[in-house]
Amino acid sequence: MNEDYHVPTSAPVYECAYCGRPFACERFRALHRGLEHASDLDDDEVERFRDAYREEAESIGMFRLKALAALVLVYFGLLMIYATL
Repeated sequence: MNEDYHVPTSAPVYECAYCGRPFACERFRALHRGLEHASDLDDDEVERFRDAYREEAESIGMFRLKALAALVLVYFGLLMIYATL
């Protein structure tokens, strides 16, 4: 996989020490390292990956709950509109 990454010069860059791929934040780099370079990580990097993964899972779970609530509100809102017609 030979990909080019264009990063603005003013943006902070967090590069993967194993493949050189740039990331916008340290959390994304930790997730990448844990998923792509798991066998090369030391104990501290594994712990950072686990923390980032846990944080990402919580964020996705919260997004799913909010999306479900929005769908329920839209559904019942449309149901009430239809019932009044």
